[in-house]
Amino acid sequence: MTPMIEVRDLVKHYQVPGRGTVRALGGVSFTVERGETLGLVGESGCGKSTVAQVLVRLEPPTSGEVRIAGQDVAAARGAALRRLRRTVQLVFQDPYASLNPRMRVGAAIAEVLAVHDAALGAAARRDRVTELLGMVGLTAGTADRLPAQLSGGQRQRVGIARALAVRPEVLVLDEPVSALDVSVRAEVMNLIARLRDELGLTCVFISHDLGMVRHIADRIAVMYLGEIVELGSWRTVSDAPLHPYAKALQDAVPVPDPTVAESVGRPIAGEVPDAANPPTGCTFHPRCPLVEDVCRTTVPPLLPVRTRDEQHLVACHVVARQHGLVST
Repeated sequence: MTPMIEVRDLVKHYQVPGRGTVRALGGVSFTVERGETLGLVGESGCGKSTVAQVLVRLEPPTSGEVRIAGQDVAAARGAALRRLRRTVQLVFQDPYASLNPRMRVGAAIAEVLAVHDAALGAAARRDRVTELLGMVGLTAGTADRLPAQLSGGQRQRVGIARALAVRPEVLVLDEPVSALDVSVRAEVMNLIARLRDELGLTCVFISHDLGMVRHIADRIAVMYLGEIVELGSWRTVSDAPLHPYAKALQDAVPVPDPTVAESVGRPIAGEVPDAANPPTGCTFHPRCPLVEDVCRTTVPPLLPVRTRDEQHLVACHVVARQHGLVST
């Protein structure tokens, strides 16, 4: 069966005045099966949000191939692009910035219906808005309120309802709870998981928090400076990561136990390099505790490693040698 999402050798460059070419994505490849949730994890600036923008065609790829439900995203124009918009929708990180502050909630959701289903009458749109608000746990009266009259959690529920208005098959969620109070994050996460299961959605869930992603993703891809460095099942990547960067992300997750000396997590040493001037070889080598000479000169390929997870991939010279994949 063809995967719902296919990304092959995706490259995205930006031309930035004063900096030249910034490599946001340096050849990213992954697939997401129908009904599966893939988590994309990494520090700020690693390219996670760029992947999201390319998936929903807010940004065109520089090169590579992206297909959703078999449709070539980069080639979509006119009616094909409109079909793509119905297939894949994006939930933004900041629920306030993504909503028009002067437009009432009901009008914001109804606008999507008017654009994508012009034959739907005004009464039917109102009924659909009420249905969508109920799906995300909001009352019908919420339709008459402005975004400023809602809490952060309520605004994000509106954003989710708006994304679901056209009955998409794929939902891309770009840090959907990072701007929310800690007290409401679990509620929104549970809502997303419930809707995913009830509607049979295929999801790409983006976050910098490895501990959070493990609770919703079937598989996790760890990104660093525009590349995937480890990919596998949620249990493998979150509980037994092999790549030094993935291990550092795991160590940085706070432990909710005051008796544990390192309960606040250990920060990753060093700073993320400049994407306009990335390091040669493995881009993580300036921060890596396992660095060897080969790491400074040769880009490590993303290779399958022999673990209980048959689809466990890691891009690391040291790990590859330890697992008998290459000799360096």
